[in-house]
Amino acid sequence: MAEFTFHHGGVSVPSLQEAIDWYGCVLGFEVEKRFYIEAAKSHTAMLRKGPLRFEIFEVEGAAPLPEDRRHPPADLRTHGNKHVAFRVADLEKFLSEMEQKQVDVAFVVRENFGKGCFIRDCAGNLIEFVEEPD
Repeated sequence: MAEFTFHHGGVSVPSLQEAIDWYGCVLGFEVEKRFYIEAAKSHTAMLRKGPLRFEIFEVEGAAPLPEDRRHPPADLRTHGNKHVAFRVADLEKFLSEMEQKQVDVAFVVRENFGKGCFIRDCAGNLIEFVEEPD
């Protein structure tokens, strides 16, 4: 089987600059490069934080995020990609930081099988954070 590694996740947003600012201020991502994708009519940015990359698309005439895609249990009822997930060492510390930054926390899981949360970015896209201590 061919070898491969993870490269990036991506989301579509109504405002590229607002998303760049949000991902920078809230999660510490920096712009690696900006470009235009003619075939998609998308102003695009690749963001980076260490080895992590995240691609943001502002597509001309794109439809807004449907309401049922904004809540994790409802979103699972629609086929397709769901979210990207990142690891945090301490969920409670992470949630405290998100609260201080007034981030929209969509869903928190504290179960025997694990702990984590979903936050919404500035466009309502879900991002998961899973507690996995070092």
